[in-house]
Amino acid sequence: MRAVVYTEPGPSSVLRVVDRPIPEPGPGEVRVRLRRAGVNPTDWKARGGSTYGAMPYPEVTPGQDGAGDVDALGPGVSGLRVGDAVWLLLAQHGRAYGTAAEYVVLPAARAVPLPGRSGTADYDLGACLGVPAVTAHRALTSGDGGDRLGPGAMAGQTVLVAGGAGAVGNAAIQLARWSGATVITTVSGAAKAALATAAGAHHVVNYRSGDVAAEIGALAPAGVDLVVEVAPAPNNDLDRAVLRDFGTVAIYANNGGDELTLPVRATFAKNLRYQFVILYGLTPALLRAAADDIGAALADGALRVGEDAGLPLHRYPLAETAAAHDAVQAGTVGKVLLEV
Repeated sequence: MRAVVYTEPGPSSVLRVVDRPIPEPGPGEVRVRLRRAGVNPTDWKARGGSTYGAMPYPEVTPGQDGAGDVDALGPGVSGLRVGDAVWLLLAQHGRAYGTAAEYVVLPAARAVPLPGRSGTADYDLGACLGVPAVTAHRALTSGDGGDRLGPGAMAGQTVLVAGGAGAVGNAAIQLARWSGATVITTVSGAAKAALATAAGAHHVVNYRSGDVAAEIGALAPAGVDLVVEVAPAPNNDLDRAVLRDFGTVAIYANNGGDELTLPVRATFAKNLRYQFVILYGLTPALLRAAADDIGAALADGALRVGEDAGLPLHRYPLAETAAAHDAVQAGTVGKVLLEV
């Protein structure tokens, strides 16, 4: 099979396309013939050395996300069959080989049925889930997995999604709206406002013009219940100003700065809660809850991708994985996919 590998951390030029034997699944594992692979910022950060420092394995194939068909089952696997269409999550977490390859072997729990597959468009959708949709799910929920999404689950709540034109922001908008919330999002300009509106945001605010806190306050006079935050350092004063008492800030990235400073008295005066989100520490129960809710949203047609859903797709052949990594690192708006 063809696979993209690197044997030392560094720029995208360390990536090579090689031939490797098709791997065999072990107990509790499945093998998936990949059709699409998603590229996320975590991929280039790990490759560049900022995640692990030293190489965690002698050879690494990047890629946490993807979609394809179950090709083989290891001993003890139930609930999946050969030929099932699946989307993948955390395919490379704790393993050397991820989704930038023609085949991948991974624990069966990380291969989730892709309902209603009717062509390559659905492989595109499946490869856009994983990191963005599971991150968005966790940002919108809390607790040990008992807090779930679904129609009516967030009825009466107002959610502010910072950076609604990004992949996580797009998924958060769609999942929150599916769950019944009113969704406000902030963006940096007209083009991104159009994308956030296409994703389903009820209200879009340009954070580069006007009094943003006043605009959000007019839209949510009682205060926002939850902020899905991509840039906590520059946005903390705004978040505190627009949140209701007992509101929550769910932080999943460090855009705009690595240090977050907040005024203690003004923050605890509102009984605010801060939730930090990273997928790699989530328990199996939390991952299963996310996969189940995302599957239900897919079945309802509530998760979409493409320009008309606010998430433009940028496709690269497997041989151009380096260029795909560079595109994500450069901040390409939309979702970068590998055609496997």
